[in-house]
Amino acid sequence: MAQTHITWIEGSIVEHDVHMTMVELAQASQTPEDLIMAWVSEGVLSPAGASPEDWRFSGDSLRRAKTAARLMRDLELNSPGVALALDLLDEITQLRQQLQLQNPHRD
Repeated sequence: MAQTHITWIEGSIVEHDVHMTMVELAQASQTPEDLIMAWVSEGVLSPAGASPEDWRFSGDSLRRAKTAARLMRDLELNSPGVALALDLLDEITQLRQQLQLQNPHRD
């Protein structure tokens, strides 16, 4: 009898045009507000607005916040380490996109 393998993929689609407050981002990413403030200080997140009360985060910020939280939890990185890791992950993504554009038939 053949075995059936089921793979579950969990994700969420958030539009880039969504603008969340710090409280909303904290709730959506299950991250304390003081940690979000630290990530803003380190450049992990770049909100629009002059002060924490006015900050608005894009949908991409939610993705970055969730990734940052996972890096802190799984690899026990501090905020500067998270900032460096996310910069490196962004660079890898850009390089892969460039490579794909140069070699469109390569998978």
